Amino acid sequence: MLSILYRNRAIIVLLLLSSCKSLEEKVKSQNQIIDKYYTNCAKTHSYTISMNDWQQCLDKGLKQDKTIARLWQEKAMPYFKARKYEIGMKYLNKAVKYDKQRWLDYRAFIKCIFVKNYKSAIEDFNKASELLEDGYIMDHSYDFYLGLCYLGLTQYDKAEELFSNYVDKQFAEDGEQWINPTSLFYLGISLYELEKYEEAIVVFDRALILYNNFSDVKFYKSVCLMKLGREVQSSKIYDEYIEDKKAGYSINEDNEYYEMYPYQKR
Repeated sequence: MLSILYRNRAIIVLLLLSSCKSLEEKVKSQNQIIDKYYTNCAKTHSYTISMNDWQQCLDKGLKQDKTIARLWQEKAMPYFKARKYEIGMKYLNKAVKYDKQRWLDYRAFIKCIFVKNYKSAIEDFNKASELLEDGYIMDHSYDFYLGLCYLGLTQYDKAEELFSNYVDKQFAEDGEQWINPTSLFYLGISLYELEKYEEAIVVFDRALILYNNFSDVKFYKSVCLMKLGREVQSSKIYDEYIEDKKAGYSINEDNEYYEMYPYQKR
């Protein structure tokens, strides 16, 4: 009886070792394909002026192994930046299919910021939260993007709750000076939409201490002041908004170059 048990355990160990070795070999093979067809081929072209060359390199890699999620994501990315969302999503869905843990929250981010398909983005972020608790993508927590989604769906109470939690967490972990001004901006926007103008001004002022030239904050602060009948103050801060906007100060997010963020003034 014991000999059978030991033999079965030995078989299981051998199967596990074989599986690990196969996985290592697969990862090694895929990395070699990525190096050859992405790093040393696609990246030698600019997708802004040579999209076909970029895509052809990646297609060659996918002919070697169609399960490489990274190559599908790299096919998708330039299309989102060119605002060809439907084409980009077709490829990004493939990336999620082959590596959900790595690319699901990225797809949620794309749906939120680029495609603005808020309900679908919420679904993806909720699924991603099950895979990665307290997840972050593009320098922000999932709560930040969920807050943007609920703003887009005009569910302002829910947005306020999410942004408030996100700001409070940043404060607790790193202190006031390390809170991201953009998260304060959107917390203020949530309060503004709820017509809590005094509270919104307090939050906007916190953002301006951290980023004094944040023009978008100054615009909505001026609106709040006007709503409260404080026209002189409103006019003064609006003039500052104009000057800061002319100087190029706005939301400081990497992808702002490609896509306008919610409530951003242009």
